[in-house]
Amino acid sequence: MRSISAIARYAITVVTVSGLASVAPAAPPANDVVLTPQQISTHGWFFQGESGMASAQNKGFMSNAGFVITDDGVVVFDALGTPALGRAMIAAIRKVTPQPIKRVIVSHYHADHIYGLQAFKMAGAQIWAHRKAQIYLDSAVAQERLAQRRVDLFPWVDEETVVVPPDLWLDGDTSFRMGGITFDLIYSEGAHSPEDLMMYVREDRLLFVGDLIFAGRVPYVGNADSAGWLKAMDKMIALHPTAAVPGHGPASRDVERDLIVTRDYLVYLRVTMGRAVRDLEPFDDVYARTDWSRFRSLPAFEQANRLNAYGTYLLMEQEILKAPKS
Repeated sequence: MRSISAIARYAITVVTVSGLASVAPAAPPANDVVLTPQQISTHGWFFQGESGMASAQNKGFMSNAGFVITDDGVVVFDALGTPALGRAMIAAIRKVTPQPIKRVIVSHYHADHIYGLQAFKMAGAQIWAHRKAQIYLDSAVAQERLAQRRVDLFPWVDEETVVVPPDLWLDGDTSFRMGGITFDLIYSEGAHSPEDLMMYVREDRLLFVGDLIFAGRVPYVGNADSAGWLKAMDKMIALHPTAAVPGHGPASRDVERDLIVTRDYLVYLRVTMGRAVRDLEPFDDVYARTDWSRFRSLPAFEQANRLNAYGTYLLMEQEILKAPKS
């Protein structure tokens, strides 16, 4: 039998049955993921995921999360996309501060931001989210996506992975203070998802925006309310933050500039798909002849763009049907 390198990515267990050898991968060790946070402001830090889509190769680490250290505890924003990443976040935070992790704010219940929640729940943190996340939790989509992730991200998402609901439901904008720091939780009015929350750290002028900005990549739009999303961007600009942590990609030091890619992409989808709907053109035809050259070189274009365009096509159908007749 060929020798197996001791530094292979996963341990290999060899089992002999009736003289035949079968090889099965063993689960990776719990501490196989190590994260290094980047400091973005006096009190704020974040973890930057890799570009592209979630995969077993990148261990599901393709989204961002962050935390804020106060004199009375740590507030976390999002929990990444696997339990192992959640555990790695906790380990990294504990290397930076001895303060207890008290609260996790969930930007929205999409898979790449929530499967780490069970690690924080086990560590005693309280989870907050907008009440409209109940729509997702009550839907078949939640379990369908989890089943899909158990296949695509195994062993990082497996049968032990669960969707953790919040401990506290929020109904709209909410502010609180902890350890001398003021946190404003801002509801986006249902832009990228029905429950999108942003978190603004006043003293640092730091904004955690979740998936309302995708820095340097094509955003995942799906069936999002793109008109509401554009309004949410106006809310971000009105805060005049000095830095923003998006759901994907590098942190922004020029928030208004970095809004342009996401804003222009959404506007382009709405214009091109809206025109097609008004002209009664089939989606496949209009998609094939649309000029995507401005966005084609961005990471995640191939994986996300067609879905985004189709979701926007359906959205524009609904908007046009609901529009008052002149």
